[in-house]
Amino acid sequence: MTIVVYIPTILRSLTNEQKRVEADGTNVLAIIDDLERQYPGIKPRLMLHDKLHRFINLYVNDNDIRFSGELETKVKSDDTIMILPAVAGG
Repeated sequence: MTIVVYIPTILRSLTNEQKRVEADGTNVLAIIDDLERQYPGIKPRLMLHDKLHRFINLYVNDNDIRFSGELETKVKSDDTIMILPAVAGG
């Protein structure tokens, strides 16, 4: 099933400057794997081994996946995923 994924500016160099891409999968990990197939190099920017980098936030329909099953969070065809890198400042 195809899911719309919103890409932050910092990762757009990997998606040919596209801010919105499509990926196939039934859960968040499958979507990330499909993104890696289409846009090599994106997965290591999102994950370290089998977990999301701590400074990457992923949302399925505005819901943080850390509270809904993490990488195993199920997705369906009308869902959207937003990738948001954490922002630090001082």
